[in-house]
Amino acid sequence: MFFNDPQVQELLSRLRKPAEIQEYLDSIPYPSGERNRSPLNVVREATAHCLDGGLFAAAALRYLGYSARVVDLQPDAGMDDDHVLAIYQIEDGIGCLAKSNYPGLRARQPVYRSLRELAMSYFEAFFNVNNQRTLRYYTTVLDLERRYGLDWTWDDAKVDEIEKDIKKLRRFPLLKPGMAQRLDMVDPFTVKAFTVGVNWEGVFRPVQTDFAPDVHRT
Repeated sequence: MFFNDPQVQELLSRLRKPAEIQEYLDSIPYPSGERNRSPLNVVREATAHCLDGGLFAAAALRYLGYSARVVDLQPDAGMDDDHVLAIYQIEDGIGCLAKSNYPGLRARQPVYRSLRELAMSYFEAFFNVNNQRTLRYYTTVLDLERRYGLDWTWDDAKVDEIEKDIKKLRRFPLLKPGMAQRLDMVDPFTVKAFTVGVNWEGVFRPVQTDFAPDVHRT
């Protein structure tokens, strides 16, 4: 249903390499709200948040001949949002595509030798509205087609199911014990660089924190 849709076919015919898929994701707005969209509705509505965009990227990568696979980057509970990456591999290099409200959390070139190395490339740009560095884990790979068939490409309810399943994936710590307690707060120059174009209505609010968008406009 997704790959046979005329609007989808027209779009995918123009996305001939991973970088062009990322360009499309960058061109559409990041919405506020928690509604999940299938790749089909991402195309029809021309909007996507992190999970929506990651699944659309996985579907578009499949169209190019890659496997439809995602990995999730995760904080400790209550600190921040998780972040879905659509991964692909060229020879020995792993890369990914991603939709994010924050510019530093988008795509990575296929030059990383392991999933851990790829995940660590996001560390400096992964912080919350309190300027806390929040990336702690990455998950095992989720092969979407093997687990769900292709229903997730057009069915929003299946995307809701995937969101729940991602939280149950085995995860691997990125920091050794004690490292998190020694982390500095994110400095104002880094905050400014990594919040260009942010939709402040769509950012995550940490537990027991008053939302203050200006904290990132230093």
